[in-house]
Amino acid sequence: MNQRKSLKELNLLDKFLFDEAMDDPENVKTMLDIILSQNTNLKHPPQTEKEQRTATDNRQIRLDIYAIDEDDVIYEVEAQKENTHNLPKRSRLYQGIIDSKLLPPGVVDFNLLNEVLIVLIMPFDLFGYELYRYTFQMRCEEVPELKLDDGATRIFLNTKGKHPELVSQELIELLKYMERSTDEVSRECKSKRIQEMHRRVCQIKASEKAEVKYMQTWEEKILIKQEGIAEGRLEEKKELTRKLANKFSIEQIAEMLEIDISEVENIFKESQNGK
Repeated sequence: MNQRKSLKELNLLDKFLFDEAMDDPENVKTMLDIILSQNTNLKHPPQTEKEQRTATDNRQIRLDIYAIDEDDVIYEVEAQKENTHNLPKRSRLYQGIIDSKLLPPGVVDFNLLNEVLIVLIMPFDLFGYELYRYTFQMRCEEVPELKLDDGATRIFLNTKGKHPELVSQELIELLKYMERSTDEVSRECKSKRIQEMHRRVCQIKASEKAEVKYMQTWEEKILIKQEGIAEGRLEEKKELTRKLANKFSIEQIAEMLEIDISEVENIFKESQNGK
């Protein structure tokens, strides 16, 4: 059994603290402003752990942060600690499911589709070029300067980048702070916005309500493991996977049940096929 970190030891790349911190619109605004080098004005409070699916029997996803600004641009942001070796295609699925819900039935003017920006923040270099930031938009292979302009952007952020000249110092400070959300790292940041974010994060870490919620989340995971899942009983794995499907992502279920992501995906496929 993995040793549980205390709430005070968590960093913003840890899912629980990330979700709690990003319930605060000011933290979401600060993060988006720094990542995008712009002033982001959110239309509504951001939603954390928002479920999206195209139909009740289709594959569902849970978005860490879902926000819309005053220009109706949609932002989906996720902190991803582990390299699940499927992140580019997962971002494609996220974009597809978000897009599928943007137009009401019968609307055929696709120019009404919102701009969508998906951001994944990771403590590893997914592409191997030692960059802090990788931004992807559709372009023509034959004419590289020709942009498709379909309103979709995907950004992958790497906390361990090595080319500071390509990004802002504030973004580097934000990524370092998300990786280690401590007083020490906050003091090293020149950004007043990050220091203010740290003040709000410290309030969460000191909150009895957050502590109770964190303990309940951990205990829920322990109870799941104690139901014989780690012992390898196939039917129990399948049953619990189905029960957890509407509450957790594939990656979270795999972690809790201590099985491979591919095994969870196969169980989902069997369920959809009626087995």
